[in-house]
Amino acid sequence: MSIKYSKEHEWINAADTQAAIVGITVHAQDALGDVVFVDLPAVGATFKAGDVAGVVESVKAAADVYMPVTGEIVAVNEALRADPALANSDPLNTGWFFKVKMSNASELEGLMEETAYNDFAKDN
Repeated sequence: MSIKYSKEHEWINAADTQAAIVGITVHAQDALGDVVFVDLPAVGATFKAGDVAGVVESVKAAADVYMPVTGEIVAVNEALRADPALANSDPLNTGWFFKVKMSNASELEGLMEETAYNDFAKDN
């Protein structure tokens, strides 16, 4: 499967390494509550794995969005900027945050599969 999960509660669908899709997990949006604002990175910006690439704000808190892999931002979800609630209603599809051209696909090996992430999220 092409979807991997980070300990910071991001997911990445790397079916297309030239435009891997990144968002926050169901667990993350549940913990945040109603999302009211997203700060998305600029297209063309580059980040290393673990860097803060954006911010998501809810009625309860603000949280950083971390880059799960090293790469360049090739697209952002303008629909999410216009309607941040998509991060709550459909976090794994229409609520995606940005797309990244991965610099090193082997970084995916350090991320979790769904079962391992679900076990991790129960305790975190």
